[in-house]
Amino acid sequence: MGIIYNKEHKTITLQTKHTSYQMKIGNLDYLIHLYYGPSICDADMSYQIMQYDRGFSGNPYESRDARTFSLDAQPQEFSTQQQGDFRTTSIEVVNSDGSYSFNGRTAGYKISSGKYQLDTLPCTFATDADTVDTLEVTLTDSVSDVQAVLLYSVFEEADIITRAVKVVNRGNAPIHLKKIMSVCLDFLNGSDFDLVSLPGRYGQERQVERQHMTHHIHTIGSVRGSSSHQQNPFVILCDRNATEDYGKCYGFSLMYSGNFLAEAELDQYDQLRLVMGIHPKQFVYELKPGEVFEGPETVMAFTEHGFTGLSHLYHDFYRNNLCRSKFVQEVQRPVLINSWEAAFMDFDDVKLVEIAKAARNMGVDLLVMDDGWFGKRDDDNSGLGDWYVNEDKIKCGLHKLVEQINDLGMKFGIWFEPEMVSEDSDLYRAHPDWAMQIPGRHAVRSRNQMVLDMSRKDVQDYLIKKVNGILDDADIFYVKWDINRSLTDIWSNNTAPEKQGEVYHRYILGLYHVMDEIIKTHPDILFEGCSGGGGRYDAAMLHYYPQYWVSDNNHPIDRLKLHYGTSFVYPVCTMGAHISDSGKFVPIKTKAVVAMCGTFGYELDATHLSEEEQAVCKEQSGQFRKFYPLIIKGDYYRLTNPFKPGNMTAWQHVSKDKSESLLSVVVTNLTCNGPQEYIRAKGLAPDALYSINGGEELYSGSALMNAGLPIDREVEDYSSFQFYLKKQE
Repeated sequence: MGIIYNKEHKTITLQTKHTSYQMKIGNLDYLIHLYYGPSICDADMSYQIMQYDRGFSGNPYESRDARTFSLDAQPQEFSTQQQGDFRTTSIEVVNSDGSYSFNGRTAGYKISSGKYQLDTLPCTFATDADTVDTLEVTLTDSVSDVQAVLLYSVFEEADIITRAVKVVNRGNAPIHLKKIMSVCLDFLNGSDFDLVSLPGRYGQERQVERQHMTHHIHTIGSVRGSSSHQQNPFVILCDRNATEDYGKCYGFSLMYSGNFLAEAELDQYDQLRLVMGIHPKQFVYELKPGEVFEGPETVMAFTEHGFTGLSHLYHDFYRNNLCRSKFVQEVQRPVLINSWEAAFMDFDDVKLVEIAKAARNMGVDLLVMDDGWFGKRDDDNSGLGDWYVNEDKIKCGLHKLVEQINDLGMKFGIWFEPEMVSEDSDLYRAHPDWAMQIPGRHAVRSRNQMVLDMSRKDVQDYLIKKVNGILDDADIFYVKWDINRSLTDIWSNNTAPEKQGEVYHRYILGLYHVMDEIIKTHPDILFEGCSGGGGRYDAAMLHYYPQYWVSDNNHPIDRLKLHYGTSFVYPVCTMGAHISDSGKFVPIKTKAVVAMCGTFGYELDATHLSEEEQAVCKEQSGQFRKFYPLIIKGDYYRLTNPFKPGNMTAWQHVSKDKSESLLSVVVTNLTCNGPQEYIRAKGLAPDALYSINGGEELYSGSALMNAGLPIDREVEDYSSFQFYLKKQE
């Protein structure tokens, strides 16, 4: 059993293969956090907590004259509100009498086998091969009868603990929830921690940033209506000296695609608290008697093996226990070509068939028809929301077009942006109230489009019907689901004025419902997410889509940083990466090497390539297929840091049994008469012998990992190398 209750000490220990997480039902039934880190089995860790009279720190009323117990200095599993703890809180409730208070005391716990599930939100799942146990702890405020139900699932072999929270109004009057954090983790000494996050901007998403914890609240989050280009719902707390291979690292990945908040606070006593959940800005959620609110799941991981060790935990777990698509484990994904950079919106059925014919010579399996095929859509000023085929462009009809592509031996994919609407569209003219717009105010436009109110059931039903109708009309293999703006003008015509604070969250719930219904109806379609690139690349999206477009920035040298940052939490098999015309001076070989650190494909006009260029692309496509299992399912190692000064960026894929590896190098800075460069491999079997690119000479894994491989100096700008290492028996 991965969860142990010690009756004598009132401790509850969550035990994975290599880690322990412990809490205690403490003084006055407050739920105290004791430990998270390397395995301690069932040792009682409460000896660490020292009780003192701390000046200006209040004491619970029941303490009477005892002044040594203050919540302001107690490590808690779920921080309270207005109970003398002045650090950042897990919950903010406005009670029916107008008071802001939640005094949660432990009212009970339950241990069960299996993984908890959420009714309204995506979450991870257990497979038949997993050993999973669940802990449910109920905290009750005895005055309001409001409960916070804390959920923990322990994946023993995966070294993963997931957390979620439900708020239940068991009282007789409505309450209003203004803040709810899905995870709260306190450390007794956090002065030596660094905080790692993935900030960015459009075209430069998930750029790794590391800062040392100081005595204030470090805040990371998004209020853009999505997880955003600017931040990502993933953070790491690590030792100050942690590296790729060494040091303690704690990871927190929130499964939510809307506004989110992570707060890390180093307090007056050098204690550190991290909370993470839905952003409280413009969030007010009414709970009537008997109603339940679910907070999103957080996936936690701990390792002593640095950032690489942490990444491997997340990569394996998300491949096995998050992504539901058959394209993760069972079916090999196709090499695709997308029409966007080839034609933008200026295409017809003839042009698409021409692209497909040329792409077939490149070893491409799938043609994706991007934006411009529907409604009156010749530019980005009109047509969004009108999900019917534009017969002026697709004269033969969608069904016939797909047949023509299939007759070439290729599959067909299609682009949607269901959450948006153009003012110049049949949909907007028929239902202007379906677009988000504050009464009496002009709406903010972005990309000349408005946001559909996904909180409305009629909007959800419309989109499910329209998208399913298109997918039912032809043999469509792939769908790219895009969203090309942030959310503004948050107002629902279908929601009472006093409940407008629920709209941001209800939008996300509506989105999940629409995606779930469409995917359940078409389980054999490969879905890829996109948000102007990687603007909504989060764990919740990967529950629906097995891959996500990393960025609209296709420049291969920029992509080195994009892939590096994304890989800290999200596996390579989820990273949409293509070869394009971006980076005119970068050799096409290098573009292919970079694109192989992902799902691989093309974003260019294949009809403009010479026969020689098409033959090169065909060879690249074949190389990707050859290495597909290694790239998609192997362990990924970051060998260099592209954010630090250096002349090369390198990474490596290693099979689980260490029998083969693909090591890739891109020369990013060519210097005159520079030093000889070496790249040290990782993850190999030290005592095994490996051939390199089929050569006769053999090298020990130990030599390759400790001395490294010399990299040829006689190269041109942005040259690249791939070394295929094969273990020899």
